[in-house]
Amino acid sequence: MDPVNTGNTAFVLLSAALVMIMTPGLGFFYGGLVGRKNALTILMESFFSLGWVTILWVLFGFSLAFGPDVGGLIGNARYFFLNHIFETTRMAAYNGPLYAYVMFQLMFAVITPALITGAFANKMKFTAWIAFLTLWSFLVYFPVAHWLWGGGFLQKWGVEDFAGGLVVHATAGFSALAAALWFGASKVENRPHNLMWVALGTALLWFGWFGFNAGSALRAGGDAAIAFTNTQIAAAFAAVTWVFLDTARGKKISASGFCTGAIAGLATVTPTAGYIMPQAAMIVGIVAALVCYAAVMYKNKKGWDDVLDVWGVHGMGGFTGILLLGLFGTSQVLGENGLFYGNPLFFVKQLAAAVFISVYSFVLTLFILWLISRFMQIKVPESEMASGLDEIELGEVAYPQ
Repeated sequence: MDPVNTGNTAFVLLSAALVMIMTPGLGFFYGGLVGRKNALTILMESFFSLGWVTILWVLFGFSLAFGPDVGGLIGNARYFFLNHIFETTRMAAYNGPLYAYVMFQLMFAVITPALITGAFANKMKFTAWIAFLTLWSFLVYFPVAHWLWGGGFLQKWGVEDFAGGLVVHATAGFSALAAALWFGASKVENRPHNLMWVALGTALLWFGWFGFNAGSALRAGGDAAIAFTNTQIAAAFAAVTWVFLDTARGKKISASGFCTGAIAGLATVTPTAGYIMPQAAMIVGIVAALVCYAAVMYKNKKGWDDVLDVWGVHGMGGFTGILLLGLFGTSQVLGENGLFYGNPLFFVKQLAAAVFISVYSFVLTLFILWLISRFMQIKVPESEMASGLDEIELGEVAYPQ
């Protein structure tokens, strides 16, 4: 057996740590965008995902997502409770311990359902969140991760998703839309209470995203370098474009607009990061801002109460990124040539997968919410919303009087 590649192993472990810090970063990002009486609750929802999904992952999730394939649909039970994994068990992609990959992929499983909390901020009982987190992980995240990354039918068909445009952002975003429609509009107005939290959360997310995207190369080298480069380029182009869009509509330059634009660019470049050239990443960033900005405006016009724009930014960002990969993908980097490189079939596959995963996530989320509502109260009463969830749900507050 060849000796362990310690450099690549260290790179994967460091990337896992970077992705881990994104979940608390998301909590701060969302926490700043809600009212001061709800900030601790939405922060805690992210932290709880970091704990509970870890338990689900090591007991069952990793095996269901990355265990030996069963009919292209799900992994088998081989790795339940992390059985059959030892220090000497290797991951061929980086010639290092499989444990490193288990932890790297865990961090994706943790943050994905946490993204959805922005759609029902201030509306869901915390006990219902735990039930939703559990069912959604088993019925949506684990299967979709297998279909695209674990040897499932979409991966076998040739669909590509470098770091989670579909697995993470489309699943979370279209689930968020389903949740927003299911909960309906609230009479209690939500107002951001701390833009410094938003800026801090953006910094942690942006920082961690380099592990998210570059780490998905699973080895330190040119693949990781181009994914890192594309990540920064797309985020910057999207953030600045978002600011320009605001000013073009007569609005002032805002910190929240810049931060939202950056997140839109990061979400959109995620599926493409290791598969396109940097020149294409510039276009991805601009298109990300245009599409996600338009999606947020459309949501506002329709009156959908997706409180923190999870669908508009993550759902449409991930969906758009998959299509852009179908256009700009090039074998000069990795993967398949896209439409602009003479391969229209690849674009068709990307489009079909994006539509299928988005619809699947939307429908399954409605089913999960309906199922939970048969057994427990999900919605927080309007009277409690006005008082704030921190005191009522947690018995603690972010800002003691």
